[in-house]
Amino acid sequence: MIISTRLEQTLRQLAGSGSTLNCYVYDTAPMRARITHLNSIMPAGVEVYYAMKANPHQAFLQAAFEAGAKGIEIASLGEAEKAVAAGFDASRLIYTGPGKSPEELHWGASRGIRTIHIESLTEAWRLNAICESLGKRQDILLRINADFDIHDAQTTFSGGSKKFGIDEEKLADALPQILALKHLNFRGLHVYAASGVLNVNDLLKNCELVFGMAQQIEKEHPDVCCDIIDFGGGFGVDYLESGHDFNPQAYADGLSALIERFGFAGRTFFLELGRYLAADSGWFCSEILDIKESRGKKQVICAGGINHFRRPAALAINHPMAIVPMNREKLFPAQEDVRKEQVYFGGPLCTGADKLANDIYIDRADVGDIAVFGLAGAYGLSMSNLEFLSHERPREIVLD
Repeated sequence: MIISTRLEQTLRQLAGSGSTLNCYVYDTAPMRARITHLNSIMPAGVEVYYAMKANPHQAFLQAAFEAGAKGIEIASLGEAEKAVAAGFDASRLIYTGPGKSPEELHWGASRGIRTIHIESLTEAWRLNAICESLGKRQDILLRINADFDIHDAQTTFSGGSKKFGIDEEKLADALPQILALKHLNFRGLHVYAASGVLNVNDLLKNCELVFGMAQQIEKEHPDVCCDIIDFGGGFGVDYLESGHDFNPQAYADGLSALIERFGFAGRTFFLELGRYLAADSGWFCSEILDIKESRGKKQVICAGGINHFRRPAALAINHPMAIVPMNREKLFPAQEDVRKEQVYFGGPLCTGADKLANDIYIDRADVGDIAVFGLAGAYGLSMSNLEFLSHERPREIVLD
């Protein structure tokens, strides 16, 4: 991973303050560029939503707003309130996720949220009752747990027993019940197969199968039109720096061909993208507090661990990383260092699970240097075990 001069200068300035450096640094320029690019290449009808679960920081919401994202995909009332505070009208929010509380459904229906994505019959009946009490009708999408999955994905959301959506084989029984609820306005489907997919053809296969599902529903229910289809997200990020980046142009071209083939021009297609938009816009930066050899392997201990950056341990992956040298004097002559070695990076927590990276090659590192973990703009601080051991919360620094 290459560290920009700007980031290195920022870290050196922060390190010169005298306190232990442990922070996130954000630069939303890459996120803005990706939203702009996607808006320019996607076929007509495709709308890009920022899935703010990736990073709810105000700078990322502002970037989504200013770069022209259609809206925000939310999964809680807290996210809804942050999105509205950032300038997004409730009509630009889509609400996904299982287990929405009555209070959350009431907020969405009363504010005129664009779509609420129904995950079960219980949720459908609950929302219908709320809408009846408000004297309103609510546009909904029905989330389906499709009977297929993407095997090479980082995380799968369909196939097998899942908490997401209604099983595809139960659709024939469930859909008529939902269509009969007078205060819900069925607009279409939400089928999200997988997250972190780098193979464009896998995601296009998901689109093809979903189009087929919509076609079958309209055949069986002549009065129904699936005029909105939500594919979720799934655009992958190459955390291993293997050179196999996701190709959005190939996806756009393939989706355009499918829309033409199925005769679905004029319909609306949601993309909820979080990781793909935000990952490149953040770094987790933590000072090296100790280096020691343990039974043939160097252990590098940083100021922050899974309490501040949980994702590498949770997904058992190494993020791309680099070392910014601080050239500190050694505390004693025999103080250990790293020179051209495969090492382990961990934090200060009293658990063996506190892993930041394992078996990662480091050319040179010394106590006092700054370990920089890239692609940390998505699922960084907000995904972490912040209260574990009550360490000070890391700063979040936004570059202009």
